[in-house]
Amino acid sequence: MPERLPVLMYHGLHAGPASHGRHDPVYSVTPERFADQLDWLAAHGYRSVGLADLDAATPVPRSVLISFDDGDASNLEIAVPMLRQRGFKAVFFIATGLLGQPGMLRPEAVPALVAAGMDIGSHGASHRYLADLDAGQLVRELAASRRRLESLGGLPVFALALPGGRGGERERRAALAQGYRWLFGSAPGPNRSARAGDWLERLAIRRGLALSDFAALVEWRGPLPRMVAARHHLLGFGKRLLGNARYERLRSHLAR
Repeated sequence: MPERLPVLMYHGLHAGPASHGRHDPVYSVTPERFADQLDWLAAHGYRSVGLADLDAATPVPRSVLISFDDGDASNLEIAVPMLRQRGFKAVFFIATGLLGQPGMLRPEAVPALVAAGMDIGSHGASHRYLADLDAGQLVRELAASRRRLESLGGLPVFALALPGGRGGERERRAALAQGYRWLFGSAPGPNRSARAGDWLERLAIRRGLALSDFAALVEWRGPLPRMVAARHHLLGFGKRLLGNARYERLRSHLAR
């Protein structure tokens, strides 16, 4: 694995609320801004890597791993053509229980993503927070999602991204027991020492992120990364204090 690996976390690509998919006022990045970000990566010598590259004996210099969570319809319709146009790839973490729902990928999109050279990972089955599940529910959630994705895509699935970033040591051990190897959370960071079996850090790309701030996060320089890390820590305290359900209700209210 490279000495430093920025892992970018996207959700949907939407021009506005009327766009096809599930628009989120915080995490829906416009296609134009996504294009600018990919072009910045290419212009600054970054190469996108896939999950198989993480095991490579010789790390790829200036690597970046691009990831998408949930399975929004825009992932296949918009993101994949833009990625392929630039010779990039991404890993798509799909919540299998959302397949076929309005605004989300259909089941046949999974083999289409594989055929396009993209990687597939699990984002749980129901998109429920894994930390909220009891032991039996947790095992079923991890196992069912993996089986469905492998059946649809025809390839082994060995990567997991935590829904909502909620999870810790219990969820890590359960995922490893189910055959997952590469585990992704949502704590921001540059991944200077992460290994297979540990939670990898990711950089959440938000709708209003300026290109200069995008560059600062990718290169983990300047004051912004420290501010983002502090914000994540503060929000984590709020989630633990309120509980996931109450926190999400408050977030939805504020977003409206």
